[in-house]
Parts: sequence; structure tokens; C-alpha cells
Amino acid sequence: MKYPILYSFRRCPYAMRARLALAYSGIDYEHREILLKNRPDELYALSPKGTVPVLQLNDGTVIDESIDVMKWALAQSDPEYWYTENIEVQNSLIDQNDGDYKKWLDKYKYHVRFKDGSYEEYQNAVGEILKAYESILSKSSYLCGDKVTLADMALFPFIRQGAHVDLVWFNAQFPILSTWLKIFKESELFMTIMKKYAVWKTGENGILIQECYTRNE
Repeated sequence: MKYPILYSFRRCPYAMRARLALAYSGIDYEHREILLKNRPDELYALSPKGTVPVLQLNDGTVIDESIDVMKWALAQSDPEYWYTENIEVQNSLIDQNDGDYKKWLDKYKYHVRFKDGSYEEYQNAVGEILKAYESILSKSSYLCGDKVTLADMALFPFIRQGAHVDLVWFNAQFPILSTWLKIFKESELFMTIMKKYAVWKTGENGILIQECYTRNE
């Protein structure tokens, strides 16, 4: 295997994380776009839970957690020092996102599926966490200071997803966070990793993704 293989789904925020880090780190890889409603056997063979992203390295090692894919990529190359300072703070923000925030986000976004609370209750729960980010960003440009870190990039796809449930509410309640989100949504890096690819079929080669993101110098 000449290149690592990434199984991905374009709109999944976890998969976005992986693609963001791989592009930022300048890692060439084979992209295999899948449909979550029709997941290939090859995905389950690598990771029985069948979620994306799944990254298979050249030596056969499988990484099937998005944050681990990000950290692996940055261990290969971290040119803008995303993960060299405030490590504990970064990890705490990521843990909260992947725990409480994601729990409430799912209920907020898919509120018709959840009968244990109301849409307003789920929105308020999401809002309480977003208020904390708004407060942080009122004092610094990014979540861990005045430069982009892994925490910003790991949280961004999920905050984007939450914002799009009710963008008018989000922009009105969290103007500073809204500006932060806009920076990443309009970035070259994000536009690079959101290109559309045909669904991969068994027996075919995936799409070779080679460094095409121009990093800041």
C-alpha cells in the first residue's frame, strides 16, 4: 500500500476533522468516500463499529477515532504549531465537545427523534456550552489564545453543525462565536477538504489526495 487510506463521508463532522488535519499536515492519502446508509464491507473489516473516519496506514495500522487521526497527522507535521501549547486546555475542550456538547447537539438537531425533552430544552442546553465559548473568544482570538490550535479545528465542524440548526438564533445569541466560525468556514483549508467526490466502489482505486492547501508561512 503506497498511501494511507481514509474512509470518509463528506458531511460527517468527525470525518471533516480527519480531512482537515491530513490536509494541514500535507499528507498524501487515498480517499474513499462512502455512504453511511450503505457502508462497505471493507470498512467493517478494518473497524467493526463501522463509523468514519477510518484511516489505514501504510503498515496496516488502523486509526478509527477522529481525534486520533488528527493527532497522528500533526505528529507527522505541525507547521503552524496547533498542538504544542496549552495541551491540557485543548484536550479539555475537545473532551467536552465530544461528550456533553455532542450529546445535546444530537438531541437539538434531531429533536423529533428524542421525546425526553423539548426542542427549546435541547437548544438551551447547547446554548449554555456555546456561551462558554463566546466568553473565551471575547478575551482571545481563538479558543486557546491568539493563534489557531487543534482545539479550534477539532470543535469547528461540530459548532458549524450546531449553528446550522437555527443560524438566525446562533448569530443573534453568539456574535463573537459566529465571527470565529465564519473565519473557518471561509478558509482555504475548509474549502479544500469539502470538495465532492464520487462514492467509492469495491475493487476500484480511491481518489489520491495530495497536498493542495497553501499553509501560512
